[in-house]
Amino acid sequence: MAAVGATASAGCLVLMIWSLAAPAAPAAPAAFAVAGTPAAGAATGSAPGARTLGTQAGNALAACELRLERAPNGLPVMAIAGASFTAGTGPGNAALSWAVRLARTLGWNAVVDGVPGAGYVRAGTGHQGPVARLLAGEDLRALDPRLVVVQAGHDDSGVPAPLERQRVGQAIDAIRAAAPRARIALLTVFAPRSGPTAALSLVNDVIIAAARAADPDVIVMNPLGGGWSFQRAARDGLHPSAAGDAWIAAKVAATLRAHGVAPAAGHGAVICDSGAGRGPRSPRFQ
Repeated sequence: MAAVGATASAGCLVLMIWSLAAPAAPAAPAAFAVAGTPAAGAATGSAPGARTLGTQAGNALAACELRLERAPNGLPVMAIAGASFTAGTGPGNAALSWAVRLARTLGWNAVVDGVPGAGYVRAGTGHQGPVARLLAGEDLRALDPRLVVVQAGHDDSGVPAPLERQRVGQAIDAIRAAAPRARIALLTVFAPRSGPTAALSLVNDVIIAAARAADPDVIVMNPLGGGWSFQRAARDGLHPSAAGDAWIAAKVAATLRAHGVAPAAGHGAVICDSGAGRGPRSPRFQ
């Protein structure tokens, strides 16, 4: 596949769009769009009905999402929102995150938004979160995804249980209202290599109970409780290396398949990843 590069002034978010040759095989980037340069045919912020977001990153994501919504490939769509595992912390490259790898493995169109430090309560880097805000920015109603995946929890360690329970329930309810046809899947707390603390275990249990109370059909993937073991980035004991992200993506894909979420049969999937170009990932965030 051919790759086309476009660059803008320093500090601009680079929004990556991948066109896939096959649903189950990794593919090289087919095109790059630049923040402030909407994809062909995309509405501008002044057009009637256009989405208006407050950040350059949000505007770039919206432009890519509009292109995805108009993609004539007939593929199902997934939306992924999460913290720094989703943003690509560890390998230091959003294109190598478990979320992008998952989309490429399944061959689905996807919108991915990861913000280090974001949780159901915590706002994370640049106050771009929490999860509810990331989901709102993805505009699930317009996207009409068949799958919504949320990866969060580690950074809510220490949040009072009643507040965490409330915010998880609200996030599930918001997804259900905006995307009634979507399956909902959660990736809960990732523990550091040294093992979980009591606070991490508590918030993990609260998230799982609250999610199942809000939606009995929610797919829960529990890295902490399941003892997930994957290769870690050398500089910290929490985040995955590129190989670790590949392992997580394969684990998530297998779990989803067990719940009836199958790879797509078509080609030419589009992946919009807002995480590319956000800057260095702080290793203290998940």
